[in-house]
Amino acid sequence: MREQIQHKIDFKTKPLQSLGILEEIALKIALIQQTISPVLESPTIVVFAGDHGITKEGVSAYPQEVTYQMVLNFLNGGAAINVFARQNGIELKIVDAGVNFDFMNVEGLISNKVAKGTKSFLTNSAMTSAETSSAIQIGRNLIADIIQKGCNVVGFGEMGIGNTSSASMLMHYVSKIPLADCVGRGTGLNDIQLANKIQILQKAKDFHGEIENGLEILTAFGGFEIAQMVGAFLQAFEDKVLILVDGFIASSAFMIAQMLAPEIINYALFCHLSNESGHKKMLDFLNAKPILSIGMRLGEGSGCAVVYPLIESSLAFLNEMASFESAQVSTKEK
Repeated sequence: MREQIQHKIDFKTKPLQSLGILEEIALKIALIQQTISPVLESPTIVVFAGDHGITKEGVSAYPQEVTYQMVLNFLNGGAAINVFARQNGIELKIVDAGVNFDFMNVEGLISNKVAKGTKSFLTNSAMTSAETSSAIQIGRNLIADIIQKGCNVVGFGEMGIGNTSSASMLMHYVSKIPLADCVGRGTGLNDIQLANKIQILQKAKDFHGEIENGLEILTAFGGFEIAQMVGAFLQAFEDKVLILVDGFIASSAFMIAQMLAPEIINYALFCHLSNESGHKKMLDFLNAKPILSIGMRLGEGSGCAVVYPLIESSLAFLNEMASFESAQVSTKEK
């Protein structure tokens, strides 16, 4: 298929590779769908929300209650992800994976709560192995249901105060990149707060020691929203649909998923380079090329939604643009 698809791309009425990354996106989607005429069906972004025990150690500029407040904002349609999803015709699903709040059957919320937040990984494992397994299976089941209803492109976002600390630990343990290079300002820490965050995470590393197994790393440092996202990534890969990865936290979940299923990289588009300092090193480790770099670091799946029109453009040119032959345009001289 690759040769057929590449031929179709190369013989459009344009100089070779003149559409840049749009040509790479078109090739990837066509290979995933195993057709020279790929289509995107029922685009969906899933935002997983969860709280983190590490927050009580002072690693975030915002208090933990912001997690549940933002979930309510999502459900009321007022967040950035709501705006961008509406703009681009993307269905949005909000999941309570482990928020420290009783939502009491709020309309529109998918209640998949494993527990009311993780433990602090400074002196504990964030989750039990049973909680990790449960969260992964819940994420799998959710995505299987979405795909069964006709979706073939899923974006992944998150909300959880403290989750850049979890993501930094996952990144460090998977990539072996020095811990300080994995830690950023998260929700907007100043220099003193950032230094404190690095110190706390170093203490957590000293407590846990070396861990090599992907599931054990996730159990030690992850969040319920991150673990459910890992399961969702794995299910999307097994069902052979296009995966849209948002920023730093979503990419950390992807790192764990790739440890478990190395070929998943062939099904993923990394939507943007986050302004969170560790993300570039994380993408370099994954050998992943982001589509955009516009200084975003919001999370919520916002990068997936903003990039989606470009992904649509990649298939529009592939499916609708004339070829040299059909347009009777002369090709480049040999």
